[in-house]
Amino acid sequence: MKTSKQPTQFEQLCHATQAEQLDLVSIPIIQQALKGKISLENYIEFLTQAYHHVKHTVPLMMLTGSRIKQPEEWLRVLMVEYIEEEIGHEQWILNDIAACGGDKQAAANSEPSFATELMVSYAYDSISRIDPLCFFGMVHVLEGTSVQLATNAANKIKESLNLPQKAFSYLISHGDLDVDHQKFFEDLVNRLDDEQMAIVIKSCKRFYQLYGNIFRGIAA
Repeated sequence: MKTSKQPTQFEQLCHATQAEQLDLVSIPIIQQALKGKISLENYIEFLTQAYHHVKHTVPLMMLTGSRIKQPEEWLRVLMVEYIEEEIGHEQWILNDIAACGGDKQAAANSEPSFATELMVSYAYDSISRIDPLCFFGMVHVLEGTSVQLATNAANKIKESLNLPQKAFSYLISHGDLDVDHQKFFEDLVNRLDDEQMAIVIKSCKRFYQLYGNIFRGIAA
């Protein structure tokens, strides 16, 4: 008699947060982007807010690594690889803004939206106050959403706004081309135990809401 295959930890994470993921994707401006029906101003605003949270990625990774306990030293080692891959991505975003005809210096000097500030603040707070594994809830939301949507959105926006390819280095690098990076994350999650997964799942649900609020603010 065949027994059903036990879902992996990563599969459980995806299943447990499916409702939140669908809620994010249903946000009107995301649906508009997937059809290429957003304005240049909204695309630049998206990039600006992305800059304001992506510039915290490496510091958040460093904080996570510093908070990991000795029994999970393997996880700290993997964080080093993550950090090396993420350094400088915020500069790609500023270059995309310039390629769109925007002022990248003005974007860099601007204040983040309140929604962006809240997501970044919660990331720092949850890593320090709750558990460093909270960071991986944010990773799943940002990278998982990008792998699923970014390349398609980039192609549609490029066509509708007649923008050059160099205006999409951030979206394309975090889209289909980032599948290997997602596999790295999947393998990492599959090594966590059930107690650790509960932390990641709860964090992921929070970050879906926080990240969605950034897009809701752009559409306002």
